[in-house]
Amino acid sequence: MKTSTIAFRRLWRELRRKPEAGMTTAEYAVGTIAACAFAALLLAVIKSGAVEGLVTTVVTTALSVSL
Repeated sequence: MKTSTIAFRRLWRELRRKPEAGMTTAEYAVGTIAACAFAALLLAVIKSGAVEGLVTTVVTTALSVSL
C-alpha cells in the first residue's frame, strides 16, 4: 500500500471518531452575530421618538411625585 493511502485511512479513521470537531467555534460565531444584531435592533428601538417620549414621560412623572 502507498504511504498516501495509509495516511488517508488514518486521517479518515480520526475524523470518524470526532465528527463534530470544530463545530463549537462556528456555533459561537453564529450566536455572537445574532446577539450583536439583536443589540443593534434594541438600540434602534430605544432611540426611536416614541420610546424616547415614553421614557421622558415616565421619568418626569416619577420626579414630580411628592413623598
